[in-house]
Amino acid sequence: MDERLVQYDDKMKKTMANLKEEYGGIRAGRANPRVLDKIRVDYYGTPSPIQQVANVNVPEPRMLQIQPWEPSMVKEIEKAILTSDIGINPTNDGKVIRLVFPELTEERRKELAKDIKKKGEASKVAIRNIRRDANDALKKLGKSEDVSEDEIKELEGKVQKMTDKYIADIDKAVEEKTKEILTV
Repeated sequence: MDERLVQYDDKMKKTMANLKEEYGGIRAGRANPRVLDKIRVDYYGTPSPIQQVANVNVPEPRMLQIQPWEPSMVKEIEKAILTSDIGINPTNDGKVIRLVFPELTEERRKELAKDIKKKGEASKVAIRNIRRDANDALKKLGKSEDVSEDEIKELEGKVQKMTDKYIADIDKAVEEKTKEILTV
């Protein structure tokens, strides 16, 4: 790959990785510790991920169990979960917090499928914006340096191929996650 295009490929890779990370946080009626990834807990004044202040495991297919290393953290973790957008009320026995994932209703599955498509579209827009930035940079390169028009056209073609590849990857990811959500 042309070194002038590497930075744009990296940006597209990061966009794709970000989408997969977001999809990891969407729950499909099964307990997945990744739903806690974005939640931060106040640990002595420092916002920390739950996984850094507690042991998180999956004792049953639809239950997460969070066991803080310090008993004083139970209330903090519970508060962080309640203020997050995962939509599950935690229960605790003073030592362990349990999150029971309800079976998803058909309506909720369809809502999640729409959300998945929306996130996919947002990622496609980001990829296209990166393509636009790359093409703008190539046009400037054509004006400032001694780079031929044919070479610029060739580079723009490579940028378009890169864009098409990532758009196809996003479509595939959207399709897979939608299928996962809609499967009962």
